[in-house]
Amino acid sequence: MRHTSILGAAGTLVTGALVAGFLTAPAAGASERVPGGAAEARGAKTAADRAAKAGIKWQDCPAAWGLEKPIQCGYVTVPVDYAKPDGPTIKIAVDRARSTGTASERQGALLYNPGGPGGSGMKFPRRITTKAPLWAKTAKAYDFVGFDPRGVGHSAPISCIDPQKFVAAPKADPVPDSEADKRAQRKLAREYADGCAERSGKLLPYLTTANTARDVDVVRAALGEKKLNYLGVSYGTYLGAVYGTLFPGHVRRLVVDSVVNPDRDNIWYQANLEQDVAFESRFKDWETWVAKHDDAFHLGTTQAQVQQGWEKLRAAAKAKPIGGVVGPAELINFFQGAAYYDTSWVPVAETWSKYVAGDEKALVEAAGPDLSNTAGNIASENSNAVYTAVECADTKWPTSWAKWDRDNTRIHRKAPFMTWANAWMNLPCATWKAPQGSPVEVTTHKGLPQTLIIQSERDAATPYEGAVELHKRFKGSRLITEKDAGSHGVTGEANPCVNARLDAYLVDGKLDAQDVTCAPHATPEPSKAAAAK
Repeated sequence: MRHTSILGAAGTLVTGALVAGFLTAPAAGASERVPGGAAEARGAKTAADRAAKAGIKWQDCPAAWGLEKPIQCGYVTVPVDYAKPDGPTIKIAVDRARSTGTASERQGALLYNPGGPGGSGMKFPRRITTKAPLWAKTAKAYDFVGFDPRGVGHSAPISCIDPQKFVAAPKADPVPDSEADKRAQRKLAREYADGCAERSGKLLPYLTTANTARDVDVVRAALGEKKLNYLGVSYGTYLGAVYGTLFPGHVRRLVVDSVVNPDRDNIWYQANLEQDVAFESRFKDWETWVAKHDDAFHLGTTQAQVQQGWEKLRAAAKAKPIGGVVGPAELINFFQGAAYYDTSWVPVAETWSKYVAGDEKALVEAAGPDLSNTAGNIASENSNAVYTAVECADTKWPTSWAKWDRDNTRIHRKAPFMTWANAWMNLPCATWKAPQGSPVEVTTHKGLPQTLIIQSERDAATPYEGAVELHKRFKGSRLITEKDAGSHGVTGEANPCVNARLDAYLVDGKLDAQDVTCAPHATPEPSKAAAAK
C-alpha cells in the first residue's frame, strides 16, 4: 500500500501476454470464492481470447506521457464488468521497452505494478531505456511492460474531487482535539465518498483487485504470452497474489516485494491499523539515525530529543502554518516519506535542518502544494481516488463510527505519528455509496509455480507478517528477508544478497532450497555539504 496525498481537509494517504487461441479458465475453487466469480471467470476467458486475437497496436507514446523512444505505448480493451463481457468496455493503457538481449536470451514480457492502489506502472520500461544497473541482467531476458490499472492515469481515470481543491492547504490537523474536530473530519469523509459517487459512480462497483487481476490476464493475452512473468511491489503484491490465485496456470514467474497480508480479515480495515503501529516504529528508526548524525543535522543527539523536536515543529505549524500552507497534515505527509523509504532519510532530515536554522523555504516547497502544477495535481487526485475506490470496493468496511473511534483512539495512544491521519484517509469507506464485495481467498491452486517473496523486516507500509502469511499460503514459495532493514520496496535497493537472487529467479528460474536471510543494504549517509555545515 502506498499513501501519497492528503484527503480533503482530512487525513493522509501515504501514500505495483499469452498465446492466441484457447486459454484455460481460472481455477474453479478460486472463482467460487468471489461473488459472481463463475460468470466473471467465463468473462475473463472470453476477454482474453479476444485480446489474444487483437494483440496490441504499438506506437510511439504521446508526448504528454513523458515516455521517450524507444518505449512504445498501446491499449488493451477489457470489460467493465467481467460477468458481462459483451457489455461496456474500457481501455487499459500499456507500454513496453524491448529486451536488450539476443533473440535466444529473450524470455517474454515482465509486467510490473508499483502499488497503491492507484499507482501507475508506466515508468517501469524506463529502467531499460535509462540503463538502470540493478536491472541490466533482467533487461536482457524480458521486455519490461508497464500499465495503468483500471481507473488510473490513462485507463478510464476516475476522480472524486476537484484536483486543485484536493491539494489546497493547509488542511485541518488530523489529530482531533475535540468531538467537534471528529465531526468535522467525518463530514469531510462523507463528502469525499459522495464526490466519488457523483464524479465516478458508474465505474466504482468494478474497481476491485479481482477485476484488475482479470485485466492483467487480458493484457497477458494481448501481449501474446502463454504465461505471465510478474513483479509487484506493495499493493502490487496483493494484486499478484490475487492473480496467482485466480490464474495459477497462467503464471510463469511471480515476484512479490513488500507484501500486503492477504488474509481476508486483514483486507483492508485491519491492514491500515497494523500499518499505523509499524509506521511509528519505523519513524523512530529514522529519528535514531538522525540523532546519530547530529553533526550534520543538529536536530538532537538522541531519538528522544529528535522526537521532541518533531513535536515542537508540529505544534508550531498547528499554531501558525509554515509559509501559510504547511500545517500538521502537510508535515505528516512529507515526513512519512522517511518512514517509507531510506532514500528519503537524508532529504527529509536536511529540509528539517534548514528550517530549524532559519530557512523555511525548503520545507514550504517540499511539503506545501504547487497549485501551478495542474497535471501533477490531477495525477495525485486520481491516485487518491483509486486508492479509496479499490479499498472500499474490495471488502465490507465497518459502518459504526463508534468502532472507528474506539480502535483509532486506542492505537493513537501508542502510535500517534499517523494513526488519525490514516483513519480519516480511509473513513469514506464507512459511507461508501457503491457495492462492497468480499476479498479473494488467496491460496495455492494447481499450476501455480514457486513464488519469490522479498521483504524487509521493519517495513512500515506492509509489515513483515504479511510476507509470512503469503509464504504460508503459496506452497513452495521462497522468502528472502532483509534483516534489520525497513525500506519499502526491497528490489529497488542495492543489496547484492537480494539482487543476485532476484536475477537468478527471473533469468534462470533458480530459487534457494530454503528461505534466506540477507544483511541490510547500506544505511544512508548525510551529504558532504550537510556534514561540512
